[in-house]
Amino acid sequence: MTIKEIAKLAGVSNAAVSRYLNGGSLSAEKHDRIQKVVEENKYVPSAYARVMRTKKSNQIGVIVPKINSESVPRIVSGISEVLNEESYKFVLADTNNNVKRELEYLEIFQNSQLAGVIFIATILTKKHMELLKQMNIPVVIIGQHLSGYSCVSYNDFHAAYDLAKVLLNHCKGAMGMICVTDKDKAAGAARKQGVLEALKDAGKSEKDLITVLSQFTIESGFESMKQLLEKAPSIDTVFCATDNIAVGAMLYLREIGKKIPEEIRLTGIGNNQVAQIISPSLTTAKYYYKTSGIEAAKILLDLIKDNNQPVKHMQLGYEIIKRQTTLE
Repeated sequence: MTIKEIAKLAGVSNAAVSRYLNGGSLSAEKHDRIQKVVEENKYVPSAYARVMRTKKSNQIGVIVPKINSESVPRIVSGISEVLNEESYKFVLADTNNNVKRELEYLEIFQNSQLAGVIFIATILTKKHMELLKQMNIPVVIIGQHLSGYSCVSYNDFHAAYDLAKVLLNHCKGAMGMICVTDKDKAAGAARKQGVLEALKDAGKSEKDLITVLSQFTIESGFESMKQLLEKAPSIDTVFCATDNIAVGAMLYLREIGKKIPEEIRLTGIGNNQVAQIISPSLTTAKYYYKTSGIEAAKILLDLIKDNNQPVKHMQLGYEIIKRQTTLE
């Protein structure tokens, strides 16, 4: 018997049944009607039955790199939307971009009674692989593609390629790139490869790309833009690996009096809120972060119900949004 069937027999909504099963607030009348149906049909909520059978709860572990980033709250919102509908709760572990803490949470969740784990991943080390292999509960990864695991990722290569093409339409010499470490296979390696491919198709080479490394913050983007101009003072186009980095770069350019886009054009990736309100507004690639959370949660719940399901890899699309930091 399902929640929907109980709701129909009791003459109440699905949400009312869910609140009853989870001890939520409910009128006495609705409570009694639902209780009668439950008792007459000897219904045991599936989540509780699973606890009795497998010693695992109806809780999901969610590991995030930084809760106060632009993308993570949107991803978590999607996860929460799906889990709430199925009467699952989640435990949120914020690693604050600390790899050691990330590994600690993986170990804790591995030895817990959680039903499954959603892991928003950045850099995957050998130790990550070891811990993931030891997991005896389903795991779904968001943001990276890891062979052997169900993943929801973004099309980083093609998004970067398309943005670089926009910049190359007005690039007179070398292109600048403020990138993140290649150890991050998505935001780092894949986006850099997309830019290099666009350069190749434009008749340029890797020598025409001047790079500096950055962290994911606005502050780091500011400093990296300074370093980039010290390396190549004459560049007129800059590809930034993320919107936050691009915003930091713009703040530095504004400080030194460089005009955007007349003297330097630049792009980011992510379409965060600051990208839309900063002046000039930022050309970027829109990613569907909430959708990634929704799809990851759906995949995980399917795995919890049947762990023998095949590995699923879902790559989401993107949209190039041209704004004022480029000339088109």
